[in-house]
Amino acid sequence: MDTKLSFSAYAVVGMMLFALFFGAGNLIFPAQLGQYAGSEVWIAVAGFLTTGVGLPLLGILAIGYSKSSDLQDLSSRVHPIFGLIFTSLLYLTIGPFFALPRTGAVSYEVGIAPFIGQEYMTIGLLIFSAVFFGLSLWLSLNPSKMVDSIGKFLSPAILVTLGALLIVAIFNPMGSPEAPQEAYAGNAFLKGFTEGYNTMDALASLVFGIIVIATVRKLGVTSSKGILAATLKSGIVAAALLAVVYTGIAYLGATSTSTLGLLDTGGPVLSGASSHYFGTFGTLLLAVIITLACLTTAIGLIVANAEFFHKLTPKISYKTYVVIFSVFSFVVANAGLANIITYSIPVLMFLYPLAIVLIILAFTSPLFKHDRLVYVSAITVTFFIAVIDGLKTLTGSLGVANPSWLQAIVDFYAASLPLYADGLGWLLPAVIVIAVTGLIARNRKGVNVQAAQNEG
Repeated sequence: MDTKLSFSAYAVVGMMLFALFFGAGNLIFPAQLGQYAGSEVWIAVAGFLTTGVGLPLLGILAIGYSKSSDLQDLSSRVHPIFGLIFTSLLYLTIGPFFALPRTGAVSYEVGIAPFIGQEYMTIGLLIFSAVFFGLSLWLSLNPSKMVDSIGKFLSPAILVTLGALLIVAIFNPMGSPEAPQEAYAGNAFLKGFTEGYNTMDALASLVFGIIVIATVRKLGVTSSKGILAATLKSGIVAAALLAVVYTGIAYLGATSTSTLGLLDTGGPVLSGASSHYFGTFGTLLLAVIITLACLTTAIGLIVANAEFFHKLTPKISYKTYVVIFSVFSFVVANAGLANIITYSIPVLMFLYPLAIVLIILAFTSPLFKHDRLVYVSAITVTFFIAVIDGLKTLTGSLGVANPSWLQAIVDFYAASLPLYADGLGWLLPAVIVIAVTGLIARNRKGVNVQAAQNEG
């Protein structure tokens, strides 16, 4: 029989999940969105919350609803080889290749760099990242303490420090929202929708879902129905907190333009706002927010990656993987934030559509009797569109022209696929394929059942 959890238990697990999701990127991107969306900020925020909050919540629930043991189990419904490759690539993307080094690089550049002279930037990053990833390594070696250390201390600390800035900004805004920039003037919702990709949280949710489920089980909930219900309630706590924080930061960005000017990224928006309201103390406050947010995310990513790859290769211990990923991330972080972002965006443009379609398939699977035909068809169609988007984004990030063959495919997609210009060209084809192959699968299952009955 399941243990009946109290609201405080759901709150602690939800706070842990919030802390795992909430990194420095989650601070920067809503602030930039607010500045560029201007008077369209509320519409843009609605789109951002769809992918930045709604999809991560669905990703967490997809693992529980599908009764998958982990992401690899779910993605292997397409094919075991796809499951292994997709899961490994996703872990490495939100782990040591991009998101994990980004936690150290962003926390340094936004939270620490303002206090350091330009001539000491390189050595400063080296020292800070060594301390940052050393602390992350130490905490990650004791994952059983995750709920206590993250849910009960670090999450409230983040919320209190960030809340102080947002409350002042709401009651004493720096100015009024100005006219939206061109990208947000036409369709602010879809622009906000794709901007939510930058948080990487929908990808991370497919990993963190296992952590939440394991935590719920340790609290005494063992039935499938109970685990799903507890995961939903805890996920709602985290989603609500994320939504409030994102909305507040976006509003801060929208009202800051007249005072701070239109800035290239969200980092200077937060730095400028903190300095405007609190002076030097405000800059220190931002440093605390950034460092705590990044640290909690780094711990969660190291733990998740180490556990996954240890499961794949048991001969290499969990602790060894913790050390490997921490050291690797330390090295990549010292390549600089700009390089990390440049090479991560193309990978996100490739992985995100696959992850979203996999989440859709997890929830719709009972409708088509879990037939592999639907999984393979939907993922294949999505893959051929997403891989071109990834390559197109890569050439754009590197500042080089598309090869003729790539440009020909891009032109064909742009002319043939609705929403392609908004980065959602894969959506309608995937939905159509799921619907058509789903009907075929249901009919095929029905024919087979009828045939078996006739033979009987």
